[in-house]
Amino acid sequence: MTAEADLGLTLAHPLLLVLGLLAAGALAAGVVVVDRRRSAALAAAGISVVSGRDRPLGRWFSVAGVVVLAIAVAGPGAALPVGRSAGTVILAMDVSNSMTADDVAPNRLAAAKQAALAFIDAQPDTVDIGVVGFDQGALTTSLPSPDRAAAKAAVQNLRTSGGTSLASAILGSLSAITGKSVTIGEDGDLPDVGQWGSATIVLMSDGEDQGGTEVVTAAATVAQNAGVHIEAVGVGTAAGTAVEVDGFRVHTALDSEQLTTLAESTGGSYHPASDAEQLDGVGTTIDLRLTVAKQDVPLAGGFIVVALALLAVGALLTGARTGRLV
Repeated sequence: MTAEADLGLTLAHPLLLVLGLLAAGALAAGVVVVDRRRSAALAAAGISVVSGRDRPLGRWFSVAGVVVLAIAVAGPGAALPVGRSAGTVILAMDVSNSMTADDVAPNRLAAAKQAALAFIDAQPDTVDIGVVGFDQGALTTSLPSPDRAAAKAAVQNLRTSGGTSLASAILGSLSAITGKSVTIGEDGDLPDVGQWGSATIVLMSDGEDQGGTEVVTAAATVAQNAGVHIEAVGVGTAAGTAVEVDGFRVHTALDSEQLTTLAESTGGSYHPASDAEQLDGVGTTIDLRLTVAKQDVPLAGGFIVVALALLAVGALLTGARTGRLV
């Protein structure tokens, strides 16, 4: 049974509070009766007491201590607003053929995997993590959940193939966040996926895109309308290198401008990572949004400390006045 006040104060055992207050009330009444009898006895004996010295302040401090202790026994608590990193993070991993480039050792995808695994390990339990691999399309390889082992296994199982579609990465990530397929209509209509302000897409890519600027902009707009930030991590170097695709040598280089524009259009940021060392530390540069949630905080300990302090003061005052502790 729990009693709750408008201010968020809760009592786990309100009946104990009632019993404690009744006991405190009885104790207060006893103090009044004893004090009156003592005063009457002294007056009958013709003993005068200096004004103020006969006030049983110590007993009243003790009564107050009992009242506070009664509250402590009732198990008080409060729902206090606590800031914390919470929500959903989708790791959108580029697995196109360009990610086999070795301008980042040992290659772009291997370095991105290492950074993703470190990022997963660094997140608090309040963050659900999902993994989406993308080339020309996107495949959710691990749905958002607190299961870190599943997310890490999904990252480790990624393999390269095909070209790159950043729009597919965004729409696939939004599908994983919302739990339903998110697509742009044939006539260009943008879907309304609702508000997901506690969700973030961490996109790891070299930024080379074969899907077209218009469709990438449209997908980013869907994310922006949903309140989803995209944190883009650039994997590769501006100078780039050549990779072999279907028997042909193709030059590939990091397109940081594309990734910067994409991230900033949703309220996110671009994070350069041109070498393995930068990639290893990228998790610490990504600022997940701080959400405010109410958390139940027990207050019994604080009340007990106050109660013991009042009882101690009461005992000292009573001892100084009567030579006894009670």
